[in-house]
Amino acid sequence: MADVTMATRALGNGLTVTAIGLGCMGLSEYYGSPVDEEDGIATIRGALDLGVTFLDTADSYGPFANERLVGKAIAGRRDEVVLATKFGVVRGEDGSRRGFAGSAAYVRQACEASLRRLGVEVIDLYYNHRRDKSVPIEETVGAMAELVQAGKVRHLGLSEMSADTIRRAHRVWPISAVQSEYSLFARDIEDDVLPAMKELGIGLVAYSPLGRGMLTGALAREGKPGRDVRATPAFPRFQGEAFDANAALATKVVDFARAKGCTPAQVALAWVLAKDPTFTAIPGTTRLDRVRENAGALAVRLTDAEVAGLEAAIPRGAVAGDRYADMSIVNA
Repeated sequence: MADVTMATRALGNGLTVTAIGLGCMGLSEYYGSPVDEEDGIATIRGALDLGVTFLDTADSYGPFANERLVGKAIAGRRDEVVLATKFGVVRGEDGSRRGFAGSAAYVRQACEASLRRLGVEVIDLYYNHRRDKSVPIEETVGAMAELVQAGKVRHLGLSEMSADTIRRAHRVWPISAVQSEYSLFARDIEDDVLPAMKELGIGLVAYSPLGRGMLTGALAREGKPGRDVRATPAFPRFQGEAFDANAALATKVVDFARAKGCTPAQVALAWVLAKDPTFTAIPGTTRLDRVRENAGALAVRLTDAEVAGLEAAIPRGAVAGDRYADMSIVNA
């Protein structure tokens, strides 16, 4: 397992990460109650022990609590980690949502706050989480570039932005990675975003590569925790008849995995990694056994025919509902 989990991917601008990372968001929020701090630290440290050293967080997760948790977990092990965090989704200490921000002053303020919470001197990959449309992307990325020049950030990233925005940002400073939702259930970035990234030499960090759990075949229509955002109208694919239709599609991945001798999650992750050598995935989980299972996807080899077969079994147009109720906040 150690040899498998240490497999790496080169994204862009000299940034190398483990092919499977760990999305830390769910340890603090969104998919139910936050985990106990001790358990969260144990999960992150266990991931590092397995060789899963690409950790993804954001100042908005918690809010703020997730960065603090990650900072405690990596204390004494900083040199093992490629640490990614994000700014731009503005929240209050009470959890209130206050829109997006991307001014130069805000970028500097957000970075200093993240460095303090994480307990580090430099962030390996710093993303603009969502675009503030009231601010030119050139201003936002220009301020991010100053952070690189000051030695506070090593690489720049964007999250859920359009091909045009990515090109404009890249002209200001080389973008190393774009993070977007990407899975057998979420392939809209294939039209314009991925070709632009390929042209510019930018790697993909795929979040929700398991279709927010749907592709595992283990989600039930009822019974999601009250604090699970998938139970809200913000995520149409998990509501009513759309859930039923998508769960039926997911059984095709379950059947494929059974025949392949692996788990559905491993198939879904192997599909992402098979699409391009500059793609990496950051599945989120609160459990170390799931981290171990996800890392095992690196041992699953899909042939071109198997990749095509999965895509034929789950055509893009067959997935019911948009991935967000408000799609204006992504690919902006």
